[in-house]
Amino acid sequence: MDIRSLSSSHRHPQDAPYVHKVGLPPKQNLFSEFKATVKETFFADDPLRPFKDQPSSKKFILCVQAIFPIFEWGRSYNFAKFRGDLIAGLTIASLCIPQDIAYAKLANLDPQYGLYTSFVPPLIYAFMGSSRDIAIGPVAVVSLLLGTLLQNEIDPVGNATEYRRLAFTATFFAGITQVTLGFFRLGFLIDFLSHAAVVGFMGGAAITISLQQLKGFLGIKKFTKKTDIVSVMHSVFASAHHGWNWQTIVIGVSFLSFLLVAKYIGKKNKKFFWVPAIGPLISVVLSTFFVYITRADKQGVQIVKHIHKGINPPSVNQIYFSGDYLLKGARIGIVAGMIALTEAIAIGRTFAAMKDYQLDGNKEMVALGTMNVVGSMTSCYVATGSFSRSAVNYMAGCQTAVSNIVMATVVFFTLKFLTPLFKYTPNAILAAIIISAVISLIDFDAAYLIWKIDKFDFVACMGAFFGVVFVSVEIGLLIAVSISFAKILLQVTRPRTAILGNLPRTTVYRNILQYPEAAKVPGVLIVRVDSAIYFSNSNYIKERILRWLRDEDELVNKSGQTKIQFLIVEMSPVTDIDTSGIHAMEELFRSLQKREIQLILANPGPAVIDKLHASGSAQLIGEDKIFLTVADAVASCCPKSVGEV
Repeated sequence: MDIRSLSSSHRHPQDAPYVHKVGLPPKQNLFSEFKATVKETFFADDPLRPFKDQPSSKKFILCVQAIFPIFEWGRSYNFAKFRGDLIAGLTIASLCIPQDIAYAKLANLDPQYGLYTSFVPPLIYAFMGSSRDIAIGPVAVVSLLLGTLLQNEIDPVGNATEYRRLAFTATFFAGITQVTLGFFRLGFLIDFLSHAAVVGFMGGAAITISLQQLKGFLGIKKFTKKTDIVSVMHSVFASAHHGWNWQTIVIGVSFLSFLLVAKYIGKKNKKFFWVPAIGPLISVVLSTFFVYITRADKQGVQIVKHIHKGINPPSVNQIYFSGDYLLKGARIGIVAGMIALTEAIAIGRTFAAMKDYQLDGNKEMVALGTMNVVGSMTSCYVATGSFSRSAVNYMAGCQTAVSNIVMATVVFFTLKFLTPLFKYTPNAILAAIIISAVISLIDFDAAYLIWKIDKFDFVACMGAFFGVVFVSVEIGLLIAVSISFAKILLQVTRPRTAILGNLPRTTVYRNILQYPEAAKVPGVLIVRVDSAIYFSNSNYIKERILRWLRDEDELVNKSGQTKIQFLIVEMSPVTDIDTSGIHAMEELFRSLQKREIQLILANPGPAVIDKLHASGSAQLIGEDKIFLTVADAVASCCPKSVGEV
């Protein structure tokens, strides 16, 4: 018999319907197969397609546009687009300036470093980024993560210079990590952190960030350096009788209420998106003026004091390229860079989907990484896409990344001329701004949806959340990553299997749990394997199928039904099989032989049928025991049963 001819020899040729054969794919040499695998893994989006059949000059232009997208969309830029970008840039600048000063404190850095981070990185991103909507700058979660990891190595108060140097080193390596991932097209690695884990991590970080703000919100001078809720609340209540400042509390509560009301107005009516956007700036101006005229700082209200005037000084010579802190900076930078990347790509994809344009994830990584590398050399710490600012940017009608240039220009003038005006800004208002900004990171709706959809995902979500809140940010992140990997391993090592039955008056076979009306075929057990068969799950799949058989034997003994004589394995979902999988199928075949049960395969895919023939397993099982459909396989066992069950 021809090896491709897999029709059943059990039928009578004169009355049997035509049975299609399971085709063997054309043979590929090793190089072609390897090339196809690499292409699908790293170049699935076919990035070189635009370069095909183009002259050298055109290829050079396309190459420049690929690195600097501004030269592509800039050709069609006009005044109408600039007007939208100008309004959006001014709007996000009013939001980012007070946020930058506040977020720098989260990272345990002086306020000007937050402003520096909203000047240089947005300019770099505007030239290299492919998103039209992302607003670049420091963000709360990354600032907290960076501050927490850095202070574990160096005391930010007692050794501020070395702390700053380590911050720049971490930023440098965060950028190198991001550029590397993008250049080598390894962006798929960030997808290993599941959405559920990110939701839990962000929610826990929001709680932790808010708790950290109680120091400035209540006017406490001595405060714990730990971030877990138990330590923070102990520190808060221990200083209740002598450490709280009532003037500070009044300022904090008043302006937090104002900011929350402004945010509610903006959420209720999209036309008033600018209200929550300018709320922080209004709060800073009013509270600063109030403290200045009343001299509340003399009554114990803590203020920002001096903010260094002038634009970013160079910091290349401050980065650790050798010594003990090199590896520590690299480790912290890799963690911060991955989190920053995850947040930015998620934000970019969200707004790209809303405006219906494509976002090149690998280009984004290169752009984000480059801006952080350059930022580390110009006194910036890790910058990324901010969700709150990007949302305001989108609502304000931004058209291109020029809105980032406008924002950076406003920050430039602020650094050059306006920083002395922030001297009397109370720390309480910065705490209020941070709390109002991060509170939206607690996404109850997303957590509830995760609970409804997948309970294991909910465990991952809660594990990350409680890890951050009750232990530390890095432990919460570790739990998030660990549970995400655990889920992948569980799905790979314990794939789903199902027993199939025949839908009445059809030749369709479906899961009997999903379709209760589907009836089992007497004497035949039909099992579907819903996964590729690899070394990690091959033994489980074999044992699970044998367990199905034992369960069926028990039912047969109790009910007196026909004994199982045929096992049909539906292999449509089996996309691939390796050597261990082949051995498992052969062991299953031998186990069934001892029970006098025939093994039949239905619809193996091209990779599977090719390997079955290459290994000789197809000959062992029997080439006439491999069919295109379950219906054909059942017909070979009991022809009268097809469509009549």
